Amino acid sequence: MTKNTLLYTTLIGAALIMTACHKKAEQADTDTYATDSMSTQIYVDAMPLKRQTFHQQLICNGKLQAMEKCELSFDNAYRISRVLVQNGSRVARGQVIATSDAADARLDIERAQKELEKARIDLADRLIGLGYDGISSDVPADVMHRAKVASGFYTAAYQLQAARNAMRKCSLTAPFAGRIADLDNRRGQTVDKLCTIINDSQLNVVFLVLEAEIKNIHRGQRVIVCPFVDEGAQYTGHIVNINPAVDNKGLIKVTARIDNRSGKLMDGMNVKVIAENDIPQALVVPKDAVVERDGYHVVFVYKDGVAVWTYVDIAYSNSSSYAITGSKSKGTTISQGDMVITSGNLNLADGTKVNVKK
Repeated sequence: MTKNTLLYTTLIGAALIMTACHKKAEQADTDTYATDSMSTQIYVDAMPLKRQTFHQQLICNGKLQAMEKCELSFDNAYRISRVLVQNGSRVARGQVIATSDAADARLDIERAQKELEKARIDLADRLIGLGYDGISSDVPADVMHRAKVASGFYTAAYQLQAARNAMRKCSLTAPFAGRIADLDNRRGQTVDKLCTIINDSQLNVVFLVLEAEIKNIHRGQRVIVCPFVDEGAQYTGHIVNINPAVDNKGLIKVTARIDNRSGKLMDGMNVKVIAENDIPQALVVPKDAVVERDGYHVVFVYKDGVAVWTYVDIAYSNSSSYAITGSKSKGTTISQGDMVITSGNLNLADGTKVNVKK
C-alpha cells in the first residue's frame, strides 16, 4: 500500500469516528432536554373547599385532682394491731382498713356496764322510797326524770355509750369507696396519719385560661385530656366549673371532669387539656395548605392548570387545621368549591403551572 493510500484511509476513518461522536452528542442533548422537560412538571395535591364544622381548640396544661380525698387516722392513742390493706387497694365504703389494740376499750365498756347496773339499783331504791313499786310504767315522767338524775342513771348510760363509741373507733373504716394511697404501715406504733383514701372513679382536671380566652370557654364544653406520660391516650370530659375571679397573673381557674373507670389515671398527674368549641359552616383546610409570604397568609388555588396566589385570613386554629376566610386587608375572597392546593406548595409562585395528582 502506498503512502497516499494509507493517508487517505486514515482520514476517512477519522471522519467516520467524528460523525458518530457528533450523533451521540446530539442524542445525549436530546435525552437531556427530554429529561429536563419532564422534571419541570410539578405535581400537587388539591382538595375542594366545603363548609363544615370546625373544632376550635384551646390547649392548656392542667393537673388531675381526685373528687374525694381524705387522710385517715385513729381517733384514739392506741397502738395499731392490724393493717388490712396496702397501697393501691380498692376498698368499699365502711370496709375496715386497720384496727388498733382494743383491750383498754373493752375494759372501759365493762366498767361502764357495771356503773349502769349500780345506777339502776339506786334508781329503783329511790322510786321505792317515793312510794312506787320500783321502776314501773305508772311512775310519772317528771318523777322518773328527777330520780334518774339523782341516781346517776343518765351519767352511767352516757358513759357506756361513750365506751362503745371508743370501741368502734378501734376499727378504722373507709368513709367512701376509693383507693388506698400514702399508707404508712406501722403496726405496733401510734401514728398521726395512717393513709389517704382517694375516690378516683372520676377526676377533676384543673387548668388556667387567660382572661382574653375565657369568651371561648363555657360550662358543659367538651374537653380532651392527654396525660404527658402517654399522649396517645385520650380521655373526654366536660367543664363543670369556672371560677368567677381573675388572679394577679390574668388567669382564670377552670375545672373539668373526666371518667377514670379504667383506673389508669392518678391524682396529681400533669396533663394536656384541649378545650373544643364547634364553629359551624367554616371553610376548613389542613395547616400544610397555608404558607406565609411577605408576612401574610397565602393559599394557592388551582385554576385552569395553574396555581393562583390567594391571600387569606385565619379565623380559627386547632392542632391540625385552619378555618380560613378571604383577606380583609388584601380584599381577596375564597369560596366553597375552590380547589385549594394542600401539598407541594412551598416553592410555588403565582401562575406556576401544576398538575393535580389523581
